[in-house]
Amino acid sequence: MSTGKRLYQYGLMYKKTIIVALIMLTISVAAELAGPFIAKKMIDDHILGIEETWIETGDTKDAVPYNNTFYKREAYLNDDEDGGSQAHIYQIGLDFYFVDEPVEAEGERMYENGLLTFGTGDEATGYPAEELTADQVFAFYTPEIPRMLWLVALYFGLTVVAAIFHFGQEFQLQRSANRIIQKMRTQVFNHTQRLPINYFDNLPAGKVVARITNDTEAIRELYVQVLGQFFHSGVYITGIYVALFILDPNLAAICLILLPILYVWMMFYRKYASVYNQTVRSKVSEINASVNEAIQGMSIIQAFRSESRIQNEFEEKNTTHFQFQNKLLNLNALMSYNLVNVLRNLTFVAFIWYFGGASLTAESVVTVGVLYAFVDYLTRLFQPVTSIVNQLANLELALVAANRVFELMDEDGEEVKDERIERIKGHVAFKDVSFAYKNDDYVLKNLSFEAKPGQTIGLVGHTGSGKSSIMNLLFRFYDCQKGEILIDGQNITTLSRQTVRDHMGIVLQDPYLFTGTIASNVSLNDPSISRERIEDALKAVGADQVLTNLENGIDEPVIEKGSTLSSGQRQLISFARALAFDPAVLVLDEATSSVDTETESVIQRAMDTLKTGRTTFIIAHRLSTIRNADQILVLDRGQIVERGTHDDLMASRGKYYQMYELQQGKQQAG
Repeated sequence: MSTGKRLYQYGLMYKKTIIVALIMLTISVAAELAGPFIAKKMIDDHILGIEETWIETGDTKDAVPYNNTFYKREAYLNDDEDGGSQAHIYQIGLDFYFVDEPVEAEGERMYENGLLTFGTGDEATGYPAEELTADQVFAFYTPEIPRMLWLVALYFGLTVVAAIFHFGQEFQLQRSANRIIQKMRTQVFNHTQRLPINYFDNLPAGKVVARITNDTEAIRELYVQVLGQFFHSGVYITGIYVALFILDPNLAAICLILLPILYVWMMFYRKYASVYNQTVRSKVSEINASVNEAIQGMSIIQAFRSESRIQNEFEEKNTTHFQFQNKLLNLNALMSYNLVNVLRNLTFVAFIWYFGGASLTAESVVTVGVLYAFVDYLTRLFQPVTSIVNQLANLELALVAANRVFELMDEDGEEVKDERIERIKGHVAFKDVSFAYKNDDYVLKNLSFEAKPGQTIGLVGHTGSGKSSIMNLLFRFYDCQKGEILIDGQNITTLSRQTVRDHMGIVLQDPYLFTGTIASNVSLNDPSISRERIEDALKAVGADQVLTNLENGIDEPVIEKGSTLSSGQRQLISFARALAFDPAVLVLDEATSSVDTETESVIQRAMDTLKTGRTTFIIAHRLSTIRNADQILVLDRGQIVERGTHDDLMASRGKYYQMYELQQGKQQAG
């Protein structure tokens, strides 16, 4: 499905609100576009209407007294009212003249010596006329004043109606857009939690963040600004063309040529703008990733004096972003205002040519009101055209952003299931397991071992030997390519990943703490874990002794990654977190490697109690932490080269013996 169709599908989720907004928009535009028609009526029927035929009458309603006689406009005569002799009023410049007889002549007007003449030369026709004073002119306009005031009130009322409905349309459209983006962001964020771990191996966190925040915000602008302007402009242009066809179908037909020109221009613009916007959005993501990485590693950057290198890398990305932004700016400057200006000038040339030619033939003469309305509508026509042109850049930007968001959402995710099973016994078995992160580059080869319920299994080996990979498979962060992993005799691939992890706990070498408090980091805000359980977990690992110096105890605020806490405090909180969930299988991934000797002794004293009733896997850097393990597996290049208890392995004087002696020698030397 194309990006446009998917955005349309999101819009359909709130179609009722959008339809209401469009109805309100139509009412607003109709009320607004009625203005020129009202102005036309005021000009033709009331301001210039004074030159219509006046009839001598005895009825004083809507009549004007002049020379002891009442005159009324022919348009205001009642159907049953008998009229008398005709009279006319003509304007020359700022002066008005009264002719007390029927006038049939037309043409250029001139007044001299009490005679009003029409035409020139031998064809001129003259009529006796009297020049009207200002008070007399005002008297003849008196019947028009109430009608013009009513039209002014109507115009003002329609303006208010247009403003109210325009506000309602904006409000409804923005509300629906906010709902769409709220739903989209929730879906995108939920989808990121369904993505397999390997998806994030090669994708910087900053790029994911940019798609969830920056790109979705650009899409919100699409629904609010771009589509809002497109809808408004589309309805507005349609209304103007309807009005133009009512006023003069021929000129309206000529103006229709604007539509294909605008369409062709949009296609041309999008061809180049799409490429530029794609690069701009990509560079924004890279800049976000660079900033995120720099902030996370600021201590390392400063410690190794790498500020200049990081600055140059950032500047390279920023410069590329700047260059393509300039290309977009040049494209917009060249094609937006200039295009509209050219189209406007061409249209007014056609307008002048049309009415100039029409004025040469008597049958095509139009009123001043019609001319005013045409000029007004043509001027208004280019307002929505300008709005459409100005929004094309935002349209392309939003489409590129939407494409990036949908690319993320199209990544194969895994269904999150809430199914629960009874607490497992913790019988874990690996049978001929082989695993590779990439292609056939296996990091585990034909691995087989068994951990019975309640046993402690130690995993040792040099860096890259496969210790952490075993834990990744056990938690189903990845699945093995060959062999099978059983828990209580059941292949873990037959269970959902959430079900497998439901009875497991893990403590990482570098513990991760979330913004909140110590208590919320232990419970992860799980409502099933009470405060008493949190306190018991902290006490069980000896954290209560280490955290006593904190002012707020377990309610002590924790900022991002727990940077205000020591590594030992963070590790103990991570220990308590795992124990609070009471796992049947506990994994300690070099959990004591970053803990000082005193804190390690606190953890070690609690370990014997904690291991009771659960299967424990310990990835050990300090071999002293696994001396009491029921089984120790020595790994080398993805294979188990030795296995047994500490005493057995020391007696065999193999690889484990060498590692242990080496560590002991270093400690003694220290």
